[in-house]
Amino acid sequence: MSDQNDEPIVPVTPRRMPKAPIEEIGGRKLKPATLMMGHGYDPVLSEGSLKPPIFLTSTFAFENAAAGKRHFEGITGKRPGGADGLVYSRFNGPNQEILEDRLSIWDEAEDALVFSSGMSAIATVLLANVNQGDVVVHSGPLYAATETLINKILGRFGVTFMDFPAGASPSDVADMLEKAKEQAAQSGGKVAIVYLESPANPTNALVDIEGVAAARDSVFAEGSLPPIAIDNTFLGPLWQQPLKHGADIVIYSLTKYVGGHSDLVAGGVLGSKDHMNPIRAIRNTIGTICDPNTAWMLMRSLETLELRMTRAGENAEKVCAFLRDHPKVDGLGYLGFITDASQQDIYDRHCSGAGSTFSVFIKGGETEAFAFLDSLKIAKLAVSLGGTETLASLPAAMTHLSVPDDRRAALGITDNLVRISIGVEDPDDLIADFDQALAAV
Repeated sequence: MSDQNDEPIVPVTPRRMPKAPIEEIGGRKLKPATLMMGHGYDPVLSEGSLKPPIFLTSTFAFENAAAGKRHFEGITGKRPGGADGLVYSRFNGPNQEILEDRLSIWDEAEDALVFSSGMSAIATVLLANVNQGDVVVHSGPLYAATETLINKILGRFGVTFMDFPAGASPSDVADMLEKAKEQAAQSGGKVAIVYLESPANPTNALVDIEGVAAARDSVFAEGSLPPIAIDNTFLGPLWQQPLKHGADIVIYSLTKYVGGHSDLVAGGVLGSKDHMNPIRAIRNTIGTICDPNTAWMLMRSLETLELRMTRAGENAEKVCAFLRDHPKVDGLGYLGFITDASQQDIYDRHCSGAGSTFSVFIKGGETEAFAFLDSLKIAKLAVSLGGTETLASLPAAMTHLSVPDDRRAALGITDNLVRISIGVEDPDDLIADFDQALAAV
């Protein structure tokens, strides 16, 4: 029944309504590590199964026709916030929604979305915010595929970009934003988004998120602020939580630390509902959502995220203490041994840990770096990071090979920079491996 002036009352079946989440006990707010074990899932909805099943279905039956209409009002954007229930696996699904609920906890985000890869997450964020004639302002360096997307692909559609070095001061960022504002006015667009990556890949240079937010707020009027998005893959979600420091949108390659076992590819985006709604609408249209099996695997991984990242971080500190004084090492890009005062200031304000991915500069050039990599016995010669195993690669010859030589040099991505992601092996074994590999240089 309904009032003449009211919307029809849409009944919802009990199976679609899980129990209220338990987020505190006796006034004590539960920690993320605890909530990862069951938040967002009611076993009653799945025949008492302790863990969520993998829901391998393309579509979902509606409770009634009115409910179907209401769900599509959310899907199509007639009503903000997405569907109130399950509709079709390009839009949503039980595994993805439970995963999104749990991801939100670490960053204390209002909303979260999951994607088929880190790059599909980044592409969807940009497509949701950028129009022809707009300007993207970003920090540098970025992951090479992100730079390619902004420069070469969006550039085909009349989008331009301007960038500033990761360690730029707030005043320098403000100057860049003023120039971008002028450039956007000339092209009939706007400054669409400020895109950050911190720590930067692969140099580990930090961006002052608070400083960028202050610069943005000083240049643009309230109501016309471009959102600040940040790739938080290297430190998040354990060691850096950018939403608390002025970012609007946080992006993850969930392939890395969150997945943590080098056996899946996925991405995540978190922020307020206002920022997520247009991103969700684009995801619904182009189908960049994560599949249910991968979502299930990520839920498994979230249960051990804190344990894995903590152990890997402790290992990295021990390994870097060994590498720092080695005669064949020309320097380290490790956040635990920062030598620059401004970078240390950013680290102290934004970070709670140094992470386990860093760069080591081998004395010499590509030949010496190759000799080091080819001599490793425990560490695997492979791209990616954040897994349980230790990985090593040469960005200038691998992940960042597509970056033009002059830009690579300007960003400090040299031929002797080896990127290392420390895993959860015994740290003394890792030190022995690096020691014998450096002896071969």
